[in-house]
Amino acid sequence: MAGVRRVLDDARLAEVLARIDAGDPSRADLKAATWHFLTLLAERAPGASVEVRVPPFAVVQCIAGARHTRGTPPAVVETDATTWIALARGTESWSAARAAGRVRASGERSDLTPLLPLTSH
Repeated sequence: MAGVRRVLDDARLAEVLARIDAGDPSRADLKAATWHFLTLLAERAPGASVEVRVPPFAVVQCIAGARHTRGTPPAVVETDATTWIALARGTESWSAARAAGRVRASGERSDLTPLLPLTSH
């Protein structure tokens, strides 16, 4: 992320989330919301011990602990954009998404339950 803050202003976020809720999001909407919520996660839990991947849109490192510099990090979370946005908004629980196979998480500190939801939107 290299210091880039990709948080949407309230009006833009509301527009994007309205299209997502209506079931008609564009690829740009999914990308913007994904980056928005991943940025909030990285700000809420700074660090580099967990890598959160939402392909094909974004990846961030977060949560304090051992930092990795090469190869696969010790803790990885991967999900799709729709699931990530639902988790970040609190419209889906971490345990339900994991049980359904929509979230793959491995390694120490990869349970994001204490950090979610990220917003009340």
